[in-house]
Amino acid sequence: MTSKNVLAVAALIGFLALAGCSAPVTGTTASTGAAPTASPDSSVPSPKPTPADLVGEWVEENGGDSTQSATITGQSISINWVNAKDGTTAVYWVGSYAAPSAAGDFTWTSTRDEAATDGALLASTDPTKDFEYAGGKISYKVTAMGVTKTVTLIRK
Repeated sequence: MTSKNVLAVAALIGFLALAGCSAPVTGTTASTGAAPTASPDSSVPSPKPTPADLVGEWVEENGGDSTQSATITGQSISINWVNAKDGTTAVYWVGSYAAPSAAGDFTWTSTRDEAATDGALLASTDPTKDFEYAGGKISYKVTAMGVTKTVTLIRK
């Protein structure tokens, strides 16, 4: 070997020795040799919660022979009295519905559709009705013959 070759090999060995001492060890830990645990990637966004979609058919929770059922469309809510014994229905409420714009529980006030309810014997005559959506259920107050109760609806 010439002196140039010896000098080049020595320089290469010295460079590799320095690089090896300063480079971090990846994939293992110094004390156990085990792979490090992965940390959650904070750059991946978590899914954004979406507003509840209440459109569809709803029935009274724990209803008996005389219950209520509701249909919610994009802009209205219709509630009927349902008599299971004789299969009859009667209008209780027809009013406005505005879907929530944020995720989570919410309340809304429905304005009665007078044209749809004025001729119905068992319909509410209140100008508005407050509804609450919480825990996947819709609830509201019903007053009939001087008795008020809270009705809870679940998705059919």
